[in-house]
Amino acid sequence: MRIIEIKNIKEAEALFRRIGVDPYGIAAMAQKTIHVNILLEKQPCKTANIIKQEMLSIGGDAAVARGSVACSISASDILIMGTVKQILTLVKKIEKQPFGLNLIARGILEILSSVSQNEYIWKTSRRKIVLGGKTLLMGILNVTPDSFSDGGFFSSPQKAIEHGLKMADEGADMIDIGGESTRPGSRSVGVNVELKRVIPVIEGLIGKIKIPVSIDTKKARVARCAVDAGAEIINDITALNGDREMAETVRKTGAAVILMHMRGKPENMQKGNLHYDHLMGEITDYLKISCEKALKAGINKNGIVIDPGIGFGKTSEDNYQIIKNLSELKALGMPVLVGTSRKSFIGKITGEEPGERMEGTAATVTAAIMNGCHIIRVHDVAAMKKVAAVTDAIVRA
Repeated sequence: MRIIEIKNIKEAEALFRRIGVDPYGIAAMAQKTIHVNILLEKQPCKTANIIKQEMLSIGGDAAVARGSVACSISASDILIMGTVKQILTLVKKIEKQPFGLNLIARGILEILSSVSQNEYIWKTSRRKIVLGGKTLLMGILNVTPDSFSDGGFFSSPQKAIEHGLKMADEGADMIDIGGESTRPGSRSVGVNVELKRVIPVIEGLIGKIKIPVSIDTKKARVARCAVDAGAEIINDITALNGDREMAETVRKTGAAVILMHMRGKPENMQKGNLHYDHLMGEITDYLKISCEKALKAGINKNGIVIDPGIGFGKTSEDNYQIIKNLSELKALGMPVLVGTSRKSFIGKITGEEPGERMEGTAATVTAAIMNGCHIIRVHDVAAMKKVAAVTDAIVRA
């Protein structure tokens, strides 16, 4: 006798086939094996009460605030708890009801569809990249004098190009080139300074490597020039909010884009109050709004990857919580990139300097992949390639 953990419908179907269940029975029962918790925030009491009663009527449940029954409070969060089958039954019950329940039904269907999606096609300006099979590695190439881990190491174009070639040989799936440090407390540099740092490196790598090049910038002009030089991915830490021309630049160039969550700016993001009332909820909402902004600007949905922004306006505890709860971002229906490499929240645990944090980085990479990450952004490509390969094997087992 043992407890079986079933993570998705595919696993359930495989188990039923092993048992020898009739194909009709497999189709009928698979959705009953997956339990789902869906949180709706700040809903009117009448909505909370209807959902509570409907879920109870089909054998599920919904947690609501104590005062919602008597409507002694203005709003309540609602935690819907049930199997996929029960949640789908709820949708049918409320999809034609008033009080905005039809919109909630539509939203639930979108979430369930997003959570079940396992593979994505990420379109850059030059190619299509499959995400969802093996985890891809983005090698970090900082051509700055002041980055937190490798500032000054590759500040000359030739050294940077050599390191980019080395990362490609070690198995990087893409290389992210940055000409402006975004470490906590760093200040922005001028456009011309940034261009002088990154363009020679991009031009020096294009033609020598077959993998895509990404430009790590929040400036539209730098992004545009980088794409002209051969880059095909724009990694924007401001999620299109730092430069009014960035969204249009992404659309016109056809580049893929990475949208990251950040509170504040690099120079002040780790100062003041870092408290979040609902950490994952606030990150999810921010990224959802950024994705909607991108789509409204005409950017292809298949060109977007999201990044929760580890270390950008978060405490060390927040960073660990994000990695632990990374799967919540699946509700957005976008592939996820995570960058934990050598960051200070690792050093806070291990007591090590940036260059000594490889083992700690490996632990965060493993956890991120197991919780749904598609791309990891790392300094130590050769080592993390092995970590990712073993973790992928565990996930697929």
